[in-house]
Amino acid sequence: MITIYHWCKSRECGDVLDLSELPPSAMEMDDSGDVYWINLENPTPEEEHRIYDQFLPVHPLSKEDLRFPIRNPGMPPHLPKVEEFRDYLFVIVNPLNHEHRLDEIQKGMPPKQLSAVLTHHVLITQHYGPLPCVEGLHCYLERHEDMASRGPDYLFHLILDAMVDEYAPLLDQMEDALDTLEAHVLEKPEHSILEKLLGMKREVIVIRKTLILTREVLARLIRGEFKLVDAREVAYYRNVYDHLVRYTELIENAREMVADLMQLHLSSLSNRLNGVMKVLTMISTTILPMSLIAGVYGMNFKLMPELEEPWGYPFALGLMFLTGLSSFLYFRWKKWI
Repeated sequence: MITIYHWCKSRECGDVLDLSELPPSAMEMDDSGDVYWINLENPTPEEEHRIYDQFLPVHPLSKEDLRFPIRNPGMPPHLPKVEEFRDYLFVIVNPLNHEHRLDEIQKGMPPKQLSAVLTHHVLITQHYGPLPCVEGLHCYLERHEDMASRGPDYLFHLILDAMVDEYAPLLDQMEDALDTLEAHVLEKPEHSILEKLLGMKREVIVIRKTLILTREVLARLIRGEFKLVDAREVAYYRNVYDHLVRYTELIENAREMVADLMQLHLSSLSNRLNGVMKVLTMISTTILPMSLIAGVYGMNFKLMPELEEPWGYPFALGLMFLTGLSSFLYFRWKKWI
């Protein structure tokens, strides 16, 4: 599906066009001042040919990266990056999808891939599946269509801003989940908690890698090294970068907390095992003298004086009770029980 938004400078308004209304080539509107945003969601080969071969020809390597999710089904998306070509700027980022929640970590659901091609007058975005940040730009332009006059670099900043802010609820969920797991680890460490921590660790690794690489992309965009990003828009990109730095710090804290909780869980299990072994050792130590006495009087020798005495049996029982009581009192004195 392809959606074309056209902002016309002469009329100072925007319209949604059909593919047939698109100019033959993007090079024909260098002096018009018009702005086009072309969004391709699950595009057909014909739509891709019309956009990337006729309207705005792109490098074959860019085409490969654009189609990375289709060429590699079931694999994680392409990592974030930014590349400058002669006629356009090519950017890949990894936004979250609608279903990406913390309870999906066991399903191994990675972020999506959003590819963007920018020129002075055209913004092309391509993705597979709905993305909240792209839908948010549609809603924004319906309310503020005149803002499209600032150009594709400003429109793309809005997508990046919404994309980065989508990570905030996920990080909040992650923080709450870690606090809950911490309480469970301290109260009653179980094997199921370790499985949850391992799942959380995988989630943190994926999100951390995505945020760090996206931060590198934003760092290059705010340095002013790309001529297609206007100087007046750099401040907006810097604001997105600041948010991303804060979220990166949060995910680093989450990573450290996961590692600490795993160590705490193992220590709690070890302490729990030590407590069990301590109880069993004290029981064994208490029973051992009794077993010794019972073993001695269990020997069938004829010349054992106590066997013929009427007080022999009560004496043996009393002696076993006395040794057990002595062991118990010793443990209490040492404050082991």
